[in-house]
Amino acid sequence: MTNKKDIAILRVNHLRGPNIWTYRPVIEAWLDIGELEECPSNKLPGLYERLTAWLPGLIEHRCGVGERGGFLERLRDGTWAGHILEHIVLELQNLAGMKTGFGKTRSTADQGIYKMAFRTRDDTVGRAALQAGHALLMAAINDTPFDLQGKVDELTELVDRYCLGPSTGHIVDAATDRRIPSIRLTDGNLVQLGHGAAQRRIWTAETDRTSAIGESIASDKDLTKTLLGSCGVPVPEGTVVRSREAAWEEAQDIGLPVAVKPVDGNHGRGVSLNLMSETDVHAAYAIASEEGDSSAVLVERFIPGNEHRLLVVGSKVVAAAKGESLWVVGDGASTVTQLCDSQINIDPRRGNSEEFPLSPVVPAESDEVKLDLKRQGLNPDSIPQAGQKVLIQLNGNVADDVTDEVHPDVAHVAALAARVVGLDIAGIDLVCEDIARPLEEQRGAIIEVNSSPGLLAHIKPAQGEPRNVGRAIVEHLFADGETGRIPLVGVTGTTDAALAARLVGTVLNLSGKHVGVANRDGLFLDSRQVTTQDGTGFDAGQRLLINRTVQAAVFESNARTILSEGLPYDRCQVGIVTDMGNVADVADLYVRDDDALYNVVRSQVDVVLADGAAVLNAHDPRVAALAELCDGAVLFYAQDEANDVLRAHRAAGGRVAFVRDGHIVLAQGSEDMPLLGIDKVKPATAAQPDALLAAALAGWALDVPTDLICAGLRTFDAAGKKKGKAS
Repeated sequence: MTNKKDIAILRVNHLRGPNIWTYRPVIEAWLDIGELEECPSNKLPGLYERLTAWLPGLIEHRCGVGERGGFLERLRDGTWAGHILEHIVLELQNLAGMKTGFGKTRSTADQGIYKMAFRTRDDTVGRAALQAGHALLMAAINDTPFDLQGKVDELTELVDRYCLGPSTGHIVDAATDRRIPSIRLTDGNLVQLGHGAAQRRIWTAETDRTSAIGESIASDKDLTKTLLGSCGVPVPEGTVVRSREAAWEEAQDIGLPVAVKPVDGNHGRGVSLNLMSETDVHAAYAIASEEGDSSAVLVERFIPGNEHRLLVVGSKVVAAAKGESLWVVGDGASTVTQLCDSQINIDPRRGNSEEFPLSPVVPAESDEVKLDLKRQGLNPDSIPQAGQKVLIQLNGNVADDVTDEVHPDVAHVAALAARVVGLDIAGIDLVCEDIARPLEEQRGAIIEVNSSPGLLAHIKPAQGEPRNVGRAIVEHLFADGETGRIPLVGVTGTTDAALAARLVGTVLNLSGKHVGVANRDGLFLDSRQVTTQDGTGFDAGQRLLINRTVQAAVFESNARTILSEGLPYDRCQVGIVTDMGNVADVADLYVRDDDALYNVVRSQVDVVLADGAAVLNAHDPRVAALAELCDGAVLFYAQDEANDVLRAHRAAGGRVAFVRDGHIVLAQGSEDMPLLGIDKVKPATAAQPDALLAAALAGWALDVPTDLICAGLRTFDAAGKKKGKAS
């Protein structure tokens, strides 16, 4: 490198699963900091001042010091460019609305070459933040201008485009709190919670339990009213009309004031309220018919009071928000639009992205607002007199939490309405004067039932207590004690790993489960080989996890796949390590010695669940040493029962497996359980006794009866693969 004040980004890799850095996805960047290796931050004049001026949020980065301001202390005392870049990238992601905190930077054996990893929730956003962070750091080092706000705006747009929306993210976070794994299935908000046959799916506030018929009913306001009314749910009187003349005629029959809305609309779009004249009704009819998918329009009795949104999940109300009328006060100089900007849109809770609980009010873009203004003799460009109150929206701003005020009778009626329509999650819109009183006491009524309701008003209310509606949705999908997990077995190694994975799959299949296996020989579903392509990668593993028929899964990994992609699952019930592999196989990935290789392979043991087990080859001291890292139980195997590790573990009451007189033996404490003679298994399998031992212990750890373990080992035929189609 010719410029000492430069950093070359040599490689950028997205590790999508647990990896050498952390349990969660990260971006790993290889950096060549060149001659900056000789210039830590305390030797770069003005760097500290420029960085803290541009990014004051760096004060919150604790770094290795472990307390607020820890990173700035390191920056002031002297740290290297790769470490600085890590924190800049994290802070840029935070500024863009994607909160992250994990990052690490390590030197390699090569002078000036570093590996940097940072947490990101999206690959595209993370890579863009890395490029932006590099540009910012170079500007800070070289004292050149940098458009921070412009770059943050670009990153924010990417976050809005590629990351989960706040409502979906809230549900996923709630699932994570319950240790339920998640997989994003599309670039949008379709997410799988759980694995295989235990999975559930969400699409924001819709679930795989949400009825398509219920959604259709909810979109038909007249049918919804008919069904609700027949079940005793209070609804406003009204009927469907197909012309503006019929709308006015019906309004006169019902009695003024009235409300006009699309029959097939939702979420309050195209709704006009408190209509008192023929002109207003005609105008409202035009708005409603244009908003809906047909000319059918619903005219109904106007219900006085405040609009409320009650969120029903399952069979109960879990949150409620109240709306209030929006007004502006004239100053004799500003237009209605300008008054909205200065008196309503100035509210920091209003914004165009999903992270804001309230939307900006733009009179010129809302036919409903323009109609309300017209009824007051105004339009968006009118200038009200000083002190004149102007109604902008009769029932907007539904974002003030009133969950604790809801009367039990009102909650019962709302939950009943959701059940009648057929929705497991519903937004119930009702109007009443006082949510703390029964509806019948105040002529209140339910005016709309919405499928896929918005959650943000409850997650981030404009006023009041935020409600953890994501937790309620997760509890609705998963009963107490359910984790969404199926038995997963990870096998890492080289020599015996592929066979061990197939053997474990056969044992689990004989125990009555539909089993998927992904190993170097391909992808297998039960006894069928679906593909012959190498299945040790991340994508192959994910194919098993999203398959609804799979009740247990086995995955083979190795040091290279862990370094390049990460493991395809977040945690496993059993983790098997057959051997460490060879340093030479991963030397090009800057793994140059046994200690570095140990830190890679340990990932397989790190992901074992606390109620799970690690199955380790006691014959390899480096593998046996992994036992101290396991959160669960440890089971050892070796062909020689006199192995020191086996003997010590057995003496302590641990479970082991070995070969005695040509027979596989399981043992715990003083108890021996001879399993079967190696001569009883197929010759190709018998040639790898270590794989047999590992598979037998895995079956034991998973509580498979010993007779089924024997049957699985005896009947497995590595030469008898059958190609089939994926299911």
